[in-house]
Amino acid sequence: YFVKVLRKGFRVHGADLSASVSLGYERPSSFTVIRHYKEGDQRIGVRLSLAFLGPDRSNWSHFRLKSYNVFLLSPLQNYEVKQGSNLVEKIRLFIHKVTAPLHPKVDPNRPQTVKFLSHPFSREKQHLYSFFYKYQPIGLIRKYFGEKVGLYFAWLGVYTQMLIPAAIVGVIVFLYGCATVDDNIPSMEICDPRHNITMCPLCDRACSYWKLVTACGTARASHLFDNPATVFFSIFMALWAVLFMEHWKRRQMRLNYIWDLTGFGEEEEREESEKAKVKLTCTDRLPAYLTTVVTMVFMILVTFAIVFGVILYRISIKAALHMSTYSDQSNIRATVKGTAAVINLVVIIILDEVYAAIARWLTALEVPKTDKSFEDRLIFKTFILKFANAFTPIVYLAFFRGRLVGRPGNYLYVVGSYRMEECAHAGCLMELCIQLCITMLGKQLIQNNLFEIGIPKLKKLLRRRKSDLDSKQEEELNRSLYRHEKDHILGPFVGLSPEYMEMIIQFGMVTLFVASFPLAPLFALLNNIIEIRLDAKKFVMELRRPIAAKAKDIGIWYNLLRGLSKVAVIVNAFVISFTSDFIPRLVYQYMFSVDGTMHGFVDHTLSYFNVSDFQPGTDPLQPMHLVVCPSVSRYKDYREPPWASTPYELSKEFWVVLAARLAFVVVFQNVVMLMSDFVDWLIPDIPKDISLQIHKEKILMVELFMKEEQGKRLAARENHNQDNCNSPSSANQSPPRPRSRPVSHGTSH
Repeated sequence: YFVKVLRKGFRVHGADLSASVSLGYERPSSFTVIRHYKEGDQRIGVRLSLAFLGPDRSNWSHFRLKSYNVFLLSPLQNYEVKQGSNLVEKIRLFIHKVTAPLHPKVDPNRPQTVKFLSHPFSREKQHLYSFFYKYQPIGLIRKYFGEKVGLYFAWLGVYTQMLIPAAIVGVIVFLYGCATVDDNIPSMEICDPRHNITMCPLCDRACSYWKLVTACGTARASHLFDNPATVFFSIFMALWAVLFMEHWKRRQMRLNYIWDLTGFGEEEEREESEKAKVKLTCTDRLPAYLTTVVTMVFMILVTFAIVFGVILYRISIKAALHMSTYSDQSNIRATVKGTAAVINLVVIIILDEVYAAIARWLTALEVPKTDKSFEDRLIFKTFILKFANAFTPIVYLAFFRGRLVGRPGNYLYVVGSYRMEECAHAGCLMELCIQLCITMLGKQLIQNNLFEIGIPKLKKLLRRRKSDLDSKQEEELNRSLYRHEKDHILGPFVGLSPEYMEMIIQFGMVTLFVASFPLAPLFALLNNIIEIRLDAKKFVMELRRPIAAKAKDIGIWYNLLRGLSKVAVIVNAFVISFTSDFIPRLVYQYMFSVDGTMHGFVDHTLSYFNVSDFQPGTDPLQPMHLVVCPSVSRYKDYREPPWASTPYELSKEFWVVLAARLAFVVVFQNVVMLMSDFVDWLIPDIPKDISLQIHKEKILMVELFMKEEQGKRLAARENHNQDNCNSPSSANQSPPRPRSRPVSHGTSH
């Protein structure tokens, strides 16, 4: 606010306002604003004495006028203003400009009940969805909220715009899986009732043998997300992330040029270094750093413990449902998957709020030197904790579940008698997809949208209940208040970090595990279309207007985005290689298949087990769900049969597939990284027209500087010649010879 006051030509007197605004010290209760005018031949000064509205001095946007006086500048004395003078209108306009909120100029035909920015930017409820295709008024946002908020909405708009092609390609990949599911030979073999394959029990004692044909639905559903098109989509999304980053850099550079922020970085660093008055040594900060490290490690271990608790829940509930005679045995796996995913979602939402408070407390302990350092440290801590909280269950399903199981007759047990859970026959990719879908949709619907709408409404309702006025009296009071008095009642602005954090976690879910969930960009796009309007409505209608702050870029958020895009390549390589059956299918088709097709792939991936080799007390209690108790059952693994010389040892097929998986990870990672770096190198960071314009401005500045220097030299030479002419000995002395002869462009030699 004071920056805008100073730009209007006013002078602000009082406390050290720059330090108060930036470092959050005690704000003054009043201050003085002075403006100079010219009245005839006399210079007049107008002094306004202003005070904050109400006892709360956290809102710097609105003040009340205590008094004002007019005085002559020379000599310094009071000046009496005549009523017919033009100075009266100037003083009235001056008082209005200082005491009224500084709104940008918008459509004069706007409704009187709507705030200035809300008419062109944030629509009312009936227009919230019908105008989703409209571009954001970024220039108006910057004028009203400042460059920092303007960059956030500009970045959110670019991100949403770039999600459109990703969502289209993801839908095409999903439709390809739907179109080819009936031609998928492995799922056809699983669904064929003629393949009478008996599988090993899924749990000890309570579970019985089961037929592979009962996994037909899971196998067909897995093909929707586990097909050759997902490999192409993973490569596409890696390149999409690079294109998104490059597109944003170019857009950011254009905004910097338009908003005159090209040289702001050096000024900001210089101002921050001047404001850093607290000097603490490393010894002083060491206890805070140790507390931060220990607390964050403990919080991450808490997240791991909760995920382990959900694993035990799945194991115990599955055994209990198998023992129950009233449950539908065919839907046990789906019930356990769904409930466990919902529990993970609830825990993630609760821990997000806890981790945000802990991160702020830890950052305050470190006593950062500047506001920017405080914000960067807070963002980094919050990101680490929330990222671990959101992605630990997903990482477990993708890379650990089904790999720490053991084999029939020699299973791995935890916490006594809990046998580690196995993946379905079609792999863990379907369960990973369910977890991603529920987590992503739940966070977007509950945490991002419902909280942003419900919490402000709830706070309003609580304020109304605490108030002693009825509805009619509140309406009358609301009509009598000025606009700035109504704004002062709104909620405080807490910063942009929560808004950015929502989008960064969403970006991670869109890019990190996109090989298992091609519809993630579509859900992110639909969420962001609503998110932009909800953020607009919240910033304009629900929160106080923040102090305008300059910013050249989005700060540490860009580094986090770039890091996630790099990690996404590695994660998707491991998902395709180890979580899906893409590599085992390729190895079978080109190395072990008799006719070069996928016929016989299911039988190739199943090993044999002699039921007499069960450990005591682990064989099924009720094995007679089948007509005849089998002597041999099957399980998914590459192991030697019981009649081999080395029974149940890993077979050569296992090592061939493992080598192929590792080779695919190395090749995929290096090829995609190389392509990404090539795209990054190919696209310039600065648009060509902006680069040419900046180059022209530099040339003009150099020419102007050279002209000024040349003018100074000529003026100095003329003064020197005049001094020589005026001196009495100048006639007897020859004029000094210039050091260099100016080149004449008008003659040729």
